[in-house]
Amino acid sequence: MNVLVLNGPNLNWLGHRDPSIYGSKTLAEIERDLEPVASELGVTLEWFQSNHEGALIDRIQERTDWADGALVNAGALTHTSYALADALRDFAKPVIEVHLSDLSRREKWRRTSVLAPACRGRIQGHGPDSYRLGLEALLRESGR
Repeated sequence: MNVLVLNGPNLNWLGHRDPSIYGSKTLAEIERDLEPVASELGVTLEWFQSNHEGALIDRIQERTDWADGALVNAGALTHTSYALADALRDFAKPVIEVHLSDLSRREKWRRTSVLAPACRGRIQGHGPDSYRLGLEALLRESGR
């Protein structure tokens, strides 16, 4: 199974951003920690991070034929990007939304995800483990 892992704005800054919310691990460390889990599950991950909405949409479109599903942590685009939501719908494969923090405990504007209707589920509030839990959920949604 091939899984596209998309990370949006400011996630390249993990490890530097407010550790009380996002933890101290960098995105590279999260990637490194998830790779052996994915390998054990027979999953190939392709990681992509961009601070630009269009670049995320381009990657979804470029990798649609390759990917069997996706994990997406779109950062603040979660709450604003109808264009990204449309791209995930057009992707037409299982998508799990993941977030390091629990959005329901954050600012009011963060509590609504415009991506949610295009996703099969959301894992949030488990720090870096949100990615592992999201991958497990994606496998279940994919019938694996």
